Amino acid sequence: MKLQEFERRVQNAKDLDFGDIFNKSIELFKKVWVQGLVILLLTMVLMIPFYIIMYLPLIAAGLIDPSMFEAGNDPSPLLTIPFVLFALVFSVVAMVIGLGMRAGFYRICKMKDLDEAGSEDYFYYLKRPYLSKLVKLSLATFGITLLAALLCVIPVFYVMVPVTLMNLIFAFNPEQSVSDIIKSGFALGNKKWLITFGLIIIASFLAQIVGMIMCFVGVFVTASFAYIPVYYIYKESVGFDKDDELKQIENL
Repeated sequence: MKLQEFERRVQNAKDLDFGDIFNKSIELFKKVWVQGLVILLLTMVLMIPFYIIMYLPLIAAGLIDPSMFEAGNDPSPLLTIPFVLFALVFSVVAMVIGLGMRAGFYRICKMKDLDEAGSEDYFYYLKRPYLSKLVKLSLATFGITLLAALLCVIPVFYVMVPVTLMNLIFAFNPEQSVSDIIKSGFALGNKKWLITFGLIIIASFLAQIVGMIMCFVGVFVTASFAYIPVYYIYKESVGFDKDDELKQIENL
C-alpha cells in the first residue's frame, strides 16, 4: 500500500472501541498462543550465541586475572571498549531479530484471523527479500528510540506507539520504503495514540500478571498477548488489500 493511500485511510479511520478490540484480542490469542510461544522461544535461542560472544571475553579475563573486577580496579580500556562496541552491535542485532520475529507473528495472526491458507513461516521476514529492509528499519527505530531517551523520559512514551506500529506496517506493507514505513507509523500513531498506548499497557500488564499466576513459567505463554491489540488497531484503521494478500500468498 502506497503512503498516500495509507495516510488517506488513517485520516478516514473510524473511531475504535477499546472493549471491542480487547475482546477480539482475547479470541485471537486463543488461536495463536502456541505460535506466540514458539516465536518467543525461537527469539531467545537466536539471542543466546550473541550473549555468549559478548560475555565470553569478560569471563575469560576474570579467570585469567580475578583482581581485574575487584572494587577500586578500573577495567582495562582494551577490554572495555570492544565490550561497549559489541554491546551496541548486539542491541541492533537484537532489534533485527525481535522485529523480524514479531513481524512473522503478525503475519500468522492475520492468517488465523482471516482463515487464510499458507505456511506458518516464523523466519519469513528474516530472509530475502526482506532482511536488508528489516536491518535498515531496525537502525531507524533504534535511532528514534535513542533520541527520545536523550530528550528525557516523556518522549519515550510518545514514540513507543509509532515504533510499535512500524513493526506492523512493515509486516503488512513490506514493499514500502523505510522512510515511508516511519511516516506511516507516525501517521497512524498520532491518529490513534491514546487507545493504542492504553491497549499496549493494559495488555502487557495482564500478560505479566496472568503469566505469574501460572507459576511464572506461564509468562512465556501469555507474553504474545501484549502484541495482539495493535494488530486490531491496524486492521480496524487501515485494513488489508486483497492485492496485497495475493502477493503474500504468491511469495510463500
